[in-house]
Amino acid sequence: MNPASSPAAYGSPSRPIASFRDAAVKRGGRLIWSNGTFDVPAGSISAVVGSNGAGKTTLLNVELGLIPLSHGSVTVLGKPAGQMNRRIGYVPQSYASDIDANITAEQSVALGLHGSRFGFHRITSADKSKIAWALKRSGIPDKAKFRLSEMSGGMRQRVAIAQALVADPDLLLLDEPLANLDLAGQRDLADTLASLNSDLGVSIQIVAHDINMLLPILQGAVYLLDGHPHYSPIANVMDSDLLTHLYGTEVEVVKTPQGDMFVRPDPAIERRRPHLHTPLEAAEFHSDGAGGIESDAPSDVRPDPQEARA
Repeated sequence: MNPASSPAAYGSPSRPIASFRDAAVKRGGRLIWSNGTFDVPAGSISAVVGSNGAGKTTLLNVELGLIPLSHGSVTVLGKPAGQMNRRIGYVPQSYASDIDANITAEQSVALGLHGSRFGFHRITSADKSKIAWALKRSGIPDKAKFRLSEMSGGMRQRVAIAQALVADPDLLLLDEPLANLDLAGQRDLADTLASLNSDLGVSIQIVAHDINMLLPILQGAVYLLDGHPHYSPIANVMDSDLLTHLYGTEVEVVKTPQGDMFVRPDPAIERRRPHLHTPLEAAEFHSDGAGGIESDAPSDVRPDPQEARA
């Protein structure tokens, strides 16, 4: 990205960054989720939430075109999923452990420019300018020459974001970016993501188990309820009944006198067994009419084994 260029953005807030239409995914013959009909607004920061094995990482991989649908369609940046990946920055959950710890932050970010091409690539002065810009935007302008082995988990996560950012994406997909970070690191990373969104217009989707640190920056969430993905504004998702059914344990949404909200387990209510809902029952938890969900959808939804470890 040219540091002097205009902010990256796709369309307008009224034009979705991603559109799901009756989308369903099967893996190994097992239905992971189905009846996905919703739009994710452009220019927004959205969480992707659900219980373990619900298919959150699968949803990101569907948007990247890495996992085919068994039914329906998904468009991202106005094209079928997978066709606009050059405009998407992706930070996988396993980045910190998969990357070679002996390379420098600068070399790691350079992979975001040339990593998909075979052979040796000389780093040009223009590349160095882009890399320095991405490191600065990610909050680590002075770490270019540091080896990843010399950096904390939080610093490595910022390197991963710089690598995803350096190619000037319209959409950032992050899988559990707050995992293994302390509270200060989580807060700093949330502030960085908010800055990227507000200053550059980049749309951001974040897979997260604990959304408390992200709540101040979220505009919406994709939530996987009983095997059916939905999208709603974050105010609608912050509902104790919905979150209790979503996670299968009693959850309380607390609002402070200052207007801040946070989620916590509710110790005052006896835990009850999770209840599975039909798509029409699940639709009652959000206000957009379930986006065309059918009542005769397959009911053999099972956890995604890829996410069972998350």
